[in-house]
Amino acid sequence: MSTSGPAQNGSVASRGGPRQRWIIADPHPEEAASLAKAARLPQVLAELLIARGITQPQEAFAFLNPEASHLHDPFLMLGMSAAVDRLERAIASREPVLLYGDYDVDGTTAVVLLKTAIEMLGGIVRFHVPHRLREGYGLQSSVLQTAHAEGIRLVITVDTGMRAFAEAETARHLGLDLIITDHHLADAHDALPDALAILNPNQPTCPYPEKSLCGAAIALKLAQAVLERRDPARTRDKTLPSFLKMAAIATIADAVPLKGENRVIAALGLRELRKPMGAGLRALFAAAALDPGARQLTGFDVAFRLAPRINAAGRMDVASDVIELFTTRDTTRAQELAAKLERLNRERRDTEAAALTAIENRLATDEELATARLLVVDGDGWHRGVIGILASRVVERTAKPALVVSVEDGVAHGSGRSVDGFPLLGALESCADLFTRFGGHAFAVGFALPAAALPELKRRLSLYAQRHLAAREPERLLRIHAELPLDRITPVLAGWLRKLEPLGHSNPEPVFVARNARMLAPLRLMKDRHIRLELTQDSANGACGVLRAIGWGMAFRAAELELREGSRINVAYRIRENDHPEYGGLEVEIVGMEPATA
Repeated sequence: MSTSGPAQNGSVASRGGPRQRWIIADPHPEEAASLAKAARLPQVLAELLIARGITQPQEAFAFLNPEASHLHDPFLMLGMSAAVDRLERAIASREPVLLYGDYDVDGTTAVVLLKTAIEMLGGIVRFHVPHRLREGYGLQSSVLQTAHAEGIRLVITVDTGMRAFAEAETARHLGLDLIITDHHLADAHDALPDALAILNPNQPTCPYPEKSLCGAAIALKLAQAVLERRDPARTRDKTLPSFLKMAAIATIADAVPLKGENRVIAALGLRELRKPMGAGLRALFAAAALDPGARQLTGFDVAFRLAPRINAAGRMDVASDVIELFTTRDTTRAQELAAKLERLNRERRDTEAAALTAIENRLATDEELATARLLVVDGDGWHRGVIGILASRVVERTAKPALVVSVEDGVAHGSGRSVDGFPLLGALESCADLFTRFGGHAFAVGFALPAAALPELKRRLSLYAQRHLAAREPERLLRIHAELPLDRITPVLAGWLRKLEPLGHSNPEPVFVARNARMLAPLRLMKDRHIRLELTQDSANGACGVLRAIGWGMAFRAAELELREGSRINVAYRIRENDHPEYGGLEVEIVGMEPATA
């Protein structure tokens, strides 16, 4: 990435929020030209593929045309044979199996996948998904003890278990066979829980090629393995394509890198989601006002329309509703459950909005808080199911690391999100003695501590931030992937760019820059916050014609630049296809503007 100079990388402060800094990817003109010629691709698409590490024509073809044959053999995963052998014995003897999941999209869809596969083979399944507030995350010894008393002898975790050392010992003591399926990282030097089998591509010595599968995708591989043992042809042709629907939802929602096998799972699953056969999926689509038959589903639809409704169950109530939704064949019951998820999602949004308003008021009136390098905002009784979302919202608005804390019954429960270059877990580790529990990674953390310790936590984190963030001004980084003059935006190019779907982590939606664009008319202001422009750009062949542009929340920036008819600007943008019956067609969504330089 290049960061050299204001002419290429703008740094823009605005009344609309923290300054924006453009980081423009280094171009690879010769490599891109070679790949474009060899693979018969547009030059800009070749540039985008090279930025993703794809340099060979066959790699480009596979990336742009994912197929089921690109999925890996599940038996390459360490522990798979032992897990399948034990599961087959349980199915054959009609021995009930307990699936122990997590309450988010990844955990619940993983339970659905394995439950469906085992029952298809004639097995008996029970499941447990912990309550977020009453039980918290992870395997619980008390649940294992209850399961043993009820005759369970095989427990399979999904999306959890890599840190369940005490619980694995409980299972061993009770005589329970424990199979752990999880994707959370296990460092090479870390011990592993004592289990019959562990399915995790990240564990030491596991040869599985794709290391970044989500929890549901690992559950998919176990389901695929046990089904293929019974009927490989039917599994390949019918069952596996159907199962990819759930795995795709989880893969996109869990924000794992959308490359390699993850991309294949997400792309093929989205394709299958165009034909939602189950009563639950159809009801969920209806609740989300999505018609998969009317247009091609995207990663955005899953991440921002489906996933929040699924997650709402675990955030606001009980996640087991999701499993019932996706496994019921009763259309009426499916509609009831989808309506409940819709209601819970509205409650989640309302709860989040009320707390966010309180936080914004605090930031506006508390000068010490507003000027802090690292924000710690606490409130009484904020719903613990939304504090992670709130932390993300605060980071979006302030470009500062933020912890949001809910205080209830003398205990402070917190969730934090960070910014590039500031590992948030390290900040918490500097205060480790204050917490009753904490964990996470560089960008996201969770913790609990006595409410009486909150002032000391704020004091220590303030000192830590002064040492590690003192020289940094809050800024939003805008990563621009390629330069693309406006006259090169065509329906054909838009069609090629659609082949990058599904977009997401490690496969971001392309952001382009066009330099020295000229406004052909005065800007139109919409609702005092948004703008519409008509842009053209001079080229070797003359002006490129008129292209509509929309800028959501860009009114502040437009006022700063004093934009008027004839103004010349550099525009960072995404390409959009507007399907409005009257003024549809290609347009650009502005995500950044700066004055054009001569």
